[in-house]
Amino acid sequence: MDEIDLSILNVLKRNARSSASQISNLVGLSIPAVTERIKKLEQAEIIQQYTIKINRQKTNQRLLAFIFVNIDKNENIDHFRKQIIKNSCVLECHHVAGEYDYLLKVVVEDTKALESFLSNNLKKIKGVDSSNTIISLITLKEEINI
Repeated sequence: MDEIDLSILNVLKRNARSSASQISNLVGLSIPAVTERIKKLEQAEIIQQYTIKINRQKTNQRLLAFIFVNIDKNENIDHFRKQIIKNSCVLECHHVAGEYDYLLKVVVEDTKALESFLSNNLKKIKGVDSSNTIISLITLKEEINI
């Protein structure tokens, strides 16, 4: 990967719908050369998918929470992992080092929906020993990619 590949990635990060023609104008390569580089980035799995960023405020998914989770026994980890990723409100699930085992990034409509997720989903997963929920008041920066 060289500087031109990085430039192509930066254009696509800002707008995944950018055409090869638009990208070629920005990076100084021909359209076929840009298309070939993008294809190689996809084949190397540097580009994993094309997506959009949704304005959660306008889709009534206004409450963002981070939930730390502890699992009671190692034999319950696989079950927890399989169950937690089934929840559409869970945007991210990270196995972390430190006091807790997992960190979830969750988005829901409101506190009632959060309470429902905690009580009816998370705490009913076998092995969930404890959780600690932090509600985000405002998001100052949130990037999809580096």
